[in-house]
Amino acid sequence: MIQGVEQVNLVARVDDRGYLIEIVRASDAYLERFGQVYLVGNFTKGTVRAFHKHLVMWDLFFISHGAAKFVLVDDRPDSPTYKEMNTMVCSARNPSLVTVPPGVFHGWMSLEDDTQMISTATEIYKRDKPDEVRIAPDSFGDVWAVKGR
Repeated sequence: MIQGVEQVNLVARVDDRGYLIEIVRASDAYLERFGQVYLVGNFTKGTVRAFHKHLVMWDLFFISHGAAKFVLVDDRPDSPTYKEMNTMVCSARNPSLVTVPPGVFHGWMSLEDDTQMISTATEIYKRDKPDEVRIAPDSFGDVWAVKGR
């Protein structure tokens, strides 16, 4: 796993009323500070949102509806996992939180129609001067294809 990246298994607390999943808490080690929470939805499966990295901000991702494939690439020259790539699948059926530190390129593709992601960021997004470096979705080759096994 890329240094600083985690896929944290979350617990769904279920009873006869429904379910509750705690996504992130102020006491979690990977939430150094709080910036904002936002919801991103993809209308159709196969929609790719990639790639970008942040210089300061941490991203924490949770798939609340549907399923998604995440691809992350370490772009920190001083990291022991420099240039390493990780892929992971997250879904509402198996709740988890993906933590992405600054300097790691990341993106995601919806695997189902109407996939929704809740993102918590450690910084407030500044539209006039965003903390992001963007590159093309195919910058690391054909990483989005779902391969038969």
